[in-house]
Amino acid sequence: MPVNKILLLPGMDGTGKLLLDFSHALPKQMRRVIPIYLADRFLSYADLAGLVRSFCEDSEPFVLMAESFSTPLAIQVAAERPKNLKALILCAGFAESPVRGPARWLGWVLAPVLMRIPLLDSTIRSRLVGEDATEELMAAGRKAIASVQPHVLAGRLRAALTCDVRSTLERINVPILYLQAQHDRLVGSRCFAQIQRLRPDIQTRVIDGPHFLLQRYPEEAARIVTEFIGSL
Repeated sequence: MPVNKILLLPGMDGTGKLLLDFSHALPKQMRRVIPIYLADRFLSYADLAGLVRSFCEDSEPFVLMAESFSTPLAIQVAAERPKNLKALILCAGFAESPVRGPARWLGWVLAPVLMRIPLLDSTIRSRLVGEDATEELMAAGRKAIASVQPHVLAGRLRAALTCDVRSTLERINVPILYLQAQHDRLVGSRCFAQIQRLRPDIQTRVIDGPHFLLQRYPEEAARIVTEFIGSL
């Protein structure tokens, strides 16, 4: 039976709005479902897993795909082996905190303050969208982040800084595809290398872009994802 459903888990903003261009680039027959995370109340990874499970309960074969912040969540859900899950796709993701050493502790302590300070354009370009990103994408990124309460963003940052689903990753029994950003300055290549050590069977495609792969290169990412799903 062909797989015609993809469950897309959004990045740290949780709005799903930044996934729309990628979603529209997928084949028309592909059913897209994008869970939206609450913007005014923090939910832990465990809480969000309950939300995602509610979208996995029908009998239709599906693929679970997540970007960045949601990748540990997707790993957790996929390891539970939901009925009719056919594959897992991770985009610019991690199985353990992407930050190590004192910076990890400092980020956790300062999260409530950092998330109340509007991001500088230079930071958005260097860490997220790339130096040559359009003003339209810059504005969309700022708007998505600003739509979420600072305490919620702080909670999500802390969750990412303290996550560890390495052992969980080893229990997944479906094919896994990793989309790696060639110039990712937020989630470094170390994160992928760690995942690859744990899952040598993982399929990898590298896209010459920044952390916001699905936003900068939606058509290329959609083509890769469509080919992968077609091979299942």
